Amino acid sequence: MASEIRDINLAPSGEAKIEWVRRHCDLLRTLYDEFSETKPFAGKKIALSVHLEAKTAYLCLVLRAGGAEMYVTGSNPLSTQDDVAAALVKAGLEVHAWYGATDEEYNRHIRAVLSVGPNIIIDDGGDLVNMMHTEFRELIPQVIGGCEETTTGIIRLEALNREGRLLFPMIRVNNAQMKHFFDNRYGTGQSVWDGINRTTNLIVAGKTVVVAGYGWCGKGTAMRAKGLGARVIVTEIDPVKAIEAIMDGFDVMPMKEAAKLGDFFVTVTGCDAVIDEEDFAVIKDGAILCNAGHFDCEIDVKRLKEISVESREMRNNIMGYKLSDGRWVYVLGEGRLVNLACGDGHPAEIMDMSFAIQALSAKYLVEHGSELKEKLIDVPEEVDMDTARRKLKFLGKEIDVLTPAQEKYLNSASV
Repeated sequence: MASEIRDINLAPSGEAKIEWVRRHCDLLRTLYDEFSETKPFAGKKIALSVHLEAKTAYLCLVLRAGGAEMYVTGSNPLSTQDDVAAALVKAGLEVHAWYGATDEEYNRHIRAVLSVGPNIIIDDGGDLVNMMHTEFRELIPQVIGGCEETTTGIIRLEALNREGRLLFPMIRVNNAQMKHFFDNRYGTGQSVWDGINRTTNLIVAGKTVVVAGYGWCGKGTAMRAKGLGARVIVTEIDPVKAIEAIMDGFDVMPMKEAAKLGDFFVTVTGCDAVIDEEDFAVIKDGAILCNAGHFDCEIDVKRLKEISVESREMRNNIMGYKLSDGRWVYVLGEGRLVNLACGDGHPAEIMDMSFAIQALSAKYLVEHGSELKEKLIDVPEEVDMDTARRKLKFLGKEIDVLTPAQEKYLNSASV
């Protein structure tokens, strides 16, 4: 099947982006060299649906270097970069994605990469796995397994698994220490504010920021807001996380109260209707709303459109909605993932760690997939620790090693 992209002539720009990423991804560069020699994916087809920008593209090239036939699409209509997609096609990969895809086009692209009959699935948000289980069940016997990149996708996988409907092994890449400690916290924290700042061109210092959700992504978002000089309010449903937010120096209250105070709102929950019509009724005039969760349901933009008396594009990627009493509410990136809809996503060095985990987890599936008994598994500890050791080496740092006597002490029942 031929690739579906906007314009192959955009490839030079995409190639420059990928080359910049390559220079800043030490782990992936090393894996590229290793995989080029060992060919762990020889004869295997990999279907990949991840935000299609330069870091993802370099992961695709690393997997292709390992012998894989790559079939690539995006995981969000507003995060695909058309020049990067063109660069991958020019490099010989099959790509089905373009920026601004309609729902019909997006699903058609997902179908295209699944129709080839993949052996490995690399997913971000669960759309590949969901469609494989609903529309391509006849191809499931040849699937060795897959890897899920993000929290939202894992929530969907866990629901499938609880119901006994997950039919092949999936590795929870997001749960790896070398993923969520850094990607979710430092990656999200920086890229969310990069997207907000470049889109709004407004000051953050002195403003009130409301962060919905205090998981690892929420922690990073709140920490960076504080660093930019904002007052930060956290909303939560988990009492333990709420106490953690308080001890980290943030205020905590229900969204219905925070809505009256916030200048910027960032949802990072993976849940539905976190900011809804009740919040719109009391929200400040000029409030700026954005979402850093995978799906565009955390802010009820559909209802906001219905109750607004006027809407207008204020700047690129900023829609303004005028309410009946004259207040304006602004939504960034259509309520989609702000760090990619309004920016370039996480920094290269962060995705270097996350995508190294992806690549090594895919390799683990090829080597051990037939032995796996559970359908939903964590990243093997040896993969996590190997990635950490490699990263430390590139950072030019060394750590202590236990002596035999210390190991004996730690593993002894007596002291």
